[in-house]
Amino acid sequence: MPRWSAHVLLGFLFGALFSCNEPTANLEPFKAPVGKDYSRPLPPGALALRKIGPEQYPDFSKGYHNLAGLEQAIQHSLNYLSKPSSQKYFPYGDISHARAVASLNHFLQVLHSVRSGAELDAAIRRDFDVYQSVGCDDQGTVYYTGYYTPIFEGRRQPDARFRYPLYGLPPDLVKGDEGVTLGRRTPDGRIVPYYTRRQITEGGLLDGTEVAWLKDPFEAYVVTVQGSAKLRLADGSLYELGYAGNNGHEYTPIALQMVNDGVIGRNELSLQTMLRYFSANPDKVNYYCLQNDRFVFFKELPGGPFGSLNVPVTPYRSIATDKEVFPRACLAFLNTTLPTTYGGSLQIGPYSGFALDQDTGGAIRAAGRCDVYMGIGPQAEATAGRTGAEGALYYIFVKDGSGTL
Repeated sequence: MPRWSAHVLLGFLFGALFSCNEPTANLEPFKAPVGKDYSRPLPPGALALRKIGPEQYPDFSKGYHNLAGLEQAIQHSLNYLSKPSSQKYFPYGDISHARAVASLNHFLQVLHSVRSGAELDAAIRRDFDVYQSVGCDDQGTVYYTGYYTPIFEGRRQPDARFRYPLYGLPPDLVKGDEGVTLGRRTPDGRIVPYYTRRQITEGGLLDGTEVAWLKDPFEAYVVTVQGSAKLRLADGSLYELGYAGNNGHEYTPIALQMVNDGVIGRNELSLQTMLRYFSANPDKVNYYCLQNDRFVFFKELPGGPFGSLNVPVTPYRSIATDKEVFPRACLAFLNTTLPTTYGGSLQIGPYSGFALDQDTGGAIRAAGRCDVYMGIGPQAEATAGRTGAEGALYYIFVKDGSGTL
């Protein structure tokens, strides 16, 4: 993997809590689930998917009603799979690299030939095998959240208002072959753990490596959690920043601590409530944000946002999963509850649709978690902020006897 993620995901009890102050409809306050460990690890060497019989297949016809962006996302996955480096991640169980490619190509043929949801469902049942995530409980339960790319005001150089920096990749940070951070190389050649967020911030350890400046410290924090941003400069142009690396420390969601401290109610969490709280209590920004040791570094990256496969991510068509247990770039089918926009308002309801597994993130672990990319800017912020529901996750691979292999 060329890098860890294009979007460090907002994470459980943070990323699924964002909303905006635009009017919404049919929305209940977000209620974080209690009593389930959605990040429960699988046994060593176990994979997230198991093959299921036709009697367990979902109704794929529901995915026919909205196919916007799907072909583009499939082409992005095919572009990734065309690179020789992608072959080292296969076989995934009984799925060879050739079968992964053939599955996407054959599904495109199916999309071009069917004329109804019923025909699509019948074609999948005829030509494809279906695998389901075992989920967090070995019963297929997957918890879905959303992520997005924010647009904030920013500057390339600091001034009296824009005082809060984002940093480029430090020269002493060491990565492994897979792009995973190994630590910091000391002057005597040793590799030791990289500095924490607190050490970086309080010690000014990265002064001189800044790539952008924001006017609000919490907005700067949000960008380091999301891992990408588009910053609107003084002339109105957008300065696009993408993920360059991280400090190797685990992600800690600060919202959980804020709930435990009673400063925000569990069912009131949103970006707006957090912004209001920190605006009224600026002395608390560092108190909470520095509790998250993970820190993300950036580089100018136009044309994105990009996922961890280094291909563009597509709203509602790109998902992030744990790449240790899920197959890269492959075709998935989501069955859950998601917010969507109708007539300028947000509504939450059942959602079934096809997507490609093209990203990963610091808060996405094991078979019970999936993050859906929602897009760029305020509307995407609103939908990402209202995403938080259980569901099922399926992957679709062409049958060996279909004549496409």
